[in-house]
Amino acid sequence: MIDFHTHILPCIDDGAKSMSESIHILKEAKEVGFETIVLTSHYMEGYYEANVKKRIEVFTSIKNMMKENEININIVLGNEIYFRDNISELIKDGHASTIGDTKYILFELPFNIKPINLYDCLYNILQNGFVPILAHPERYSFVQQNPNMINDLIKTGVLIQANFGSFIGQYGKRAQSIVKKLLKNNMIHFLGTDVHRENSIYKKIPYIIDKLNKFIGQEKLEELTNINPKLVLENKTIEIEDVDEIHLSIIEKIIMKKN
Repeated sequence: MIDFHTHILPCIDDGAKSMSESIHILKEAKEVGFETIVLTSHYMEGYYEANVKKRIEVFTSIKNMMKENEININIVLGNEIYFRDNISELIKDGHASTIGDTKYILFELPFNIKPINLYDCLYNILQNGFVPILAHPERYSFVQQNPNMINDLIKTGVLIQANFGSFIGQYGKRAQSIVKKLLKNNMIHFLGTDVHRENSIYKKIPYIIDKLNKFIGQEKLEELTNINPKLVLENKTIEIEDVDEIHLSIIEKIIMKKN
């Protein structure tokens, strides 16, 4: 499997606090079946601003430590870029990274406010030859209130990554409900752990995989954890399936609006 979203690079963002913790997390990933890990530390102007040069230095140090500790796992450098209107420029200027030097960008949105310039900025990213991948939309309040906006984003050219933990309620019942609807309606293209600490999500992966197998089937799970991520790392195009509109019950609509 390929873990598409992690915070394992040490002392870069709110993820691993030391090289030792990074190594422990990577060992956990290997134990539960991950063969490739995409290291998507935050890039957020004013908060987490380690540039490409700095992250390559830390990346190289991790690779050396992995060799010393006999951790046979492939790691790929990337970023989770906080939404700004200058994402393309941040990449071109060497501040932020695409996924493994491909055309694919992992980005996140504010959790409680939909940016008014969202589609203009996405258009700019696409016009610059990049493919945007939205991180964990099930956690955003405005998506929980209107999950069909993900349908609109996919039609615009955005791919979608969900968190494994959302499926078992790690981020609350609303996120759990929405991620299940997104999965059932072909609105998810990748899964990632979004791991920040040792002894956390990786310990739960076997249980989650078993549940996902029953919920979406082995073929779809393979697509989200191997096939699509591998196409990204090879810088190839992902063929998007038709998506179905999400229908919320009256009770669900009331609950989402209240929250």
